[in-house]
Amino acid sequence: MDRPDGGPIYVQALDDVSVEIKAGERVGLIGHNGAGKSTLLRVMAGIYMPDAPNVLIRGQVAALLDVNSGMNPELTGRENITLMGRHKGLTTAQIRQLEQDVEEFAQLDTFLDLPVRLYSSGMIVRLGFGLATAITPQILLMDEWFMAGDFHFRERAEKRLSSVVNNTDILVITSHALDVLEEWCTRLIWMEGGQIRMDGPTAEVMAAYRVDMQVPDEKA
Repeated sequence: MDRPDGGPIYVQALDDVSVEIKAGERVGLIGHNGAGKSTLLRVMAGIYMPDAPNVLIRGQVAALLDVNSGMNPELTGRENITLMGRHKGLTTAQIRQLEQDVEEFAQLDTFLDLPVRLYSSGMIVRLGFGLATAITPQILLMDEWFMAGDFHFRERAEKRLSSVVNNTDILVITSHALDVLEEWCTRLIWMEGGQIRMDGPTAEVMAAYRVDMQVPDEKA
């Protein structure tokens, strides 16, 4: 994007953000659209590099940020599963097990052997989600796209994801589904204008956030 005078326009998505997350923590990022939540996730995933790079991550990272991430639309769903397995360094036997796991979850039937470019958006979500959650990482970074899909899918997805969340060392998730954050997270980081407005225990931060945003507490 250019300015009227022809020069570039710079947008500072994050401003003086400092975060330390330790093993065992389940961290939720909250705030309105444009607050910097997804940008922070992408910095943690190594997708974006800050101007003053000072990002240190110890452990294997898996990022559920883009439903199409790592998939070739010209390949079939089954071929994409094999591609992912090869990328992860799995053996042929492990890839076969991965394929069976994703196939049972995604329930794409004959579409699994068709090019992904022919899939509907819902089918791509099912395949992408199945792949992303088939292997439990040490650090899981997750944007809210996992909530996409119909009610039946969300129910299965939440059950599958709960297993991954329980077995990963660190979880960082952004979502507007406050009930999910309250259930899974031990800590919340409230972002506003690219800065951290509040960081602390889930109950404490969520209470302040609900008051500020005038969001009713469904448990009350």
